[in-house]
Amino acid sequence: MKKDTHLILALDVTTRARALSLARGLTDYFDAIKIGYPLILASGLSIVKEISAFFPVIADLKIADTPNTNRLICNAALAAGASGIIAHAFPGKDSLQACAKGAADWGADLFVVTEMSHPGAELFMAPIAEQMARLAVDVDAAGVVAPATRPEKIKQVRSIIGKRIIISPGVGAQGGSASQALEAGADFLILGRSV
Repeated sequence: MKKDTHLILALDVTTRARALSLARGLTDYFDAIKIGYPLILASGLSIVKEISAFFPVIADLKIADTPNTNRLICNAALAAGASGIIAHAFPGKDSLQACAKGAADWGADLFVVTEMSHPGAELFMAPIAEQMARLAVDVDAAGVVAPATRPEKIKQVRSIIGKRIIISPGVGAQGGSASQALEAGADFLILGRSV
């Protein structure tokens, strides 16, 4: 993924027309566009195909299932044109390996969620974030998702994953500081509601 602006647009809208308008109008300011369930469920997987025709798309499906189901989900998203996918590590190494293999087969990037950016993530995800970062390394993921709302976690994750990519949500609407996240080691900031 190119690093011109160090910004990823979270296309958190639910209409195809609005999504396409924003995507076309904002590509000069971002390095990639992240598309999640709300837009895909509202517009169909074809929205990934439409936007990936002119800009890199990360499919934020937070894939978290059995290995076979993960493989099927990855293949569908990547066949639609996504150049990256986001998956959870907590279902275990075999499930994550299925995503890693899918990404490798398509020449795409796998990003593993180590911890989410909302306060509730501190209950279950924070205590095992380092283990999830190690799993990302074990399956040779391109990078991880680490919260801009907790820059100290970005530092911890960076010490585990080395030069792999860190993409960080939570800047703006959730209160994360862009400068603190970048200083802590984030490579890309994910901006959505604050745009």
